[in-house]
Amino acid sequence: MFSGKTEELIRRLNRAKIARQRIMIFKPAMDKRYHQQNIVSHNDNSVASMPVDSATTILEHVGNSEVVGLDEAQFFDESVVAVCDQLANEGRRVIVAGLDMDYLGKPFGNMPPLMAIAEYVTKVHAICMVCGEVASHSYRLSPSDDRILLGETDLYQARCRRCFNLGEQV
Repeated sequence: MFSGKTEELIRRLNRAKIARQRIMIFKPAMDKRYHQQNIVSHNDNSVASMPVDSATTILEHVGNSEVVGLDEAQFFDESVVAVCDQLANEGRRVIVAGLDMDYLGKPFGNMPPLMAIAEYVTKVHAICMVCGEVASHSYRLSPSDDRILLGETDLYQARCRRCFNLGEQV
């Protein structure tokens, strides 16, 4: 979290718009943190998207788009891998943003298989909110043990490996 994943997704989609490519953007309907429909970065940059309840719904709405963007892919159901593969096989450029690890530091949802079939993977990093080093973990501040708990800085901190492993000790 807080690494600029959505910001990078928006940047890449805006470049496709400048190139006059037809784009379509999707996000999980469950993610209503910033906006009901738009994908919004922590820097308040936003772009219109279509919230969907399942990844297969994407295929019904993708139309003649040349570029397909997905935000918060870790929240999509398992069909997201096959959907992205199908779209790429059709010759569309598929740009996916999502967390690769959950709050326990374990692979998150369908991100590992998505990363495996991708031609390119760009990992962006946050800054550790404890020590200022490069952060790749999301430390949960809440005692909840639900795997999915939508939140922002009220519930999560970006942390480096060392500070993540130290937990509440820091």
